[in-house]
Amino acid sequence: MASNACTFRNLTLLLIICLPLSTSIDFNYPAVFNFGDSNSDTGGLVSGLAEALDPPNGQIYFQKPSGRFCDGRLIIDFLMDAMDLPFLNPYLDSIAAPSFRRGCNFAAAGSTILPATASSVSPFSFGIQVAQFFRFKSKVEDILAKTRKYDKYIPAQDYFQKALYMFDIGQNDLAGAFYSKTLDQILASIPTILLEFEHGIESLYDQGARNFWIHNTGPLGCLPQNIAKFGTDPSKLDELGCVSSHNQASRLLNLQLRALCKKLQGQYPDANVTHVDIFTIKSNLIANYSRYGFEQPLMACCGYGGPPLNYDSRITCGQTKVLNGSSVTAKGCNDSTEYVNWDGIHYTEAANQYVASQACFKMTDNHNYGKSGQSKMLRRKRMEKETEVDSTKFQYAD
Repeated sequence: MASNACTFRNLTLLLIICLPLSTSIDFNYPAVFNFGDSNSDTGGLVSGLAEALDPPNGQIYFQKPSGRFCDGRLIIDFLMDAMDLPFLNPYLDSIAAPSFRRGCNFAAAGSTILPATASSVSPFSFGIQVAQFFRFKSKVEDILAKTRKYDKYIPAQDYFQKALYMFDIGQNDLAGAFYSKTLDQILASIPTILLEFEHGIESLYDQGARNFWIHNTGPLGCLPQNIAKFGTDPSKLDELGCVSSHNQASRLLNLQLRALCKKLQGQYPDANVTHVDIFTIKSNLIANYSRYGFEQPLMACCGYGGPPLNYDSRITCGQTKVLNGSSVTAKGCNDSTEYVNWDGIHYTEAANQYVASQACFKMTDNHNYGKSGQSKMLRRKRMEKETEVDSTKFQYAD
């Protein structure tokens, strides 16, 4: 029986890996510029603050810590693969002459949309990341005006308008607020958060950006970190075992973000705005984890404390510390492909692969209205994809 379960899991993951990502993306961008938090940070915070990640981070794909808070690749890595583009180097990484020819990653773990405060994990808030992009663009233009010597390292001038601008940020604005504010206060702050985000998008548009790919926030209440802190009372949990208040905040933010995306598309008819419903994709994964070959939807693979969450806020993945008089290590599990969650806050490579495959399928359907698009839609239905696609000019990848 165990062997059959293992075979089914491996087959399911193979389908997720090969089918969507090998054939799905039909958009063609010369470069990608990404803004976000740890969900898409490929080394920004580690480079910017000279902090180190310990093994087993990075163990699956990179064979060592890569600056990603994951056992391997992130959603953005799979999306870059699907577009046949190299992984993005972080803006703050200047070692070994990194190439920014095909784009640049401004994301940093812990970042918020709102300006950072003294208690923020990351000083690189959304506004700072946008400012970094402006400096990056200005320096590239200065170099291109003087010499062609560095063409293979920097984007061509027209890439800035033709590129895809990706966004995955906002989770930390909500998550951090729960430590000091009531739910009502958090819900009331959402318009302010999104106003800051809107200003950033408008600034990028003014600098020539035209293609926007915007992730909404995932189900915050389903992260082991939040369940451990705010879910000790069973009455605070929903039917999946997730913290209801956190998911309520996520849903409201996402509802207002979707409305903002519609507004932006109407405001900028020459732009393409894609809204990606990460919340629905991740919630579906957690609710139907066994269907997709996973065994643990809410327990961290790398952590300390054992079931049901294997999470202790005093120690992070890979660390060794003295807790309660004993030296303990937050170790990785035997097989991270069985887990949705990696370290209590972030998802495993296997889960990221699933999420990316779903986003790719929905984007493909939005852009194909002929026979090829219909074929992909039929294939998607056969694989029991639950979420719907809206094929208006305002693209919904949900």
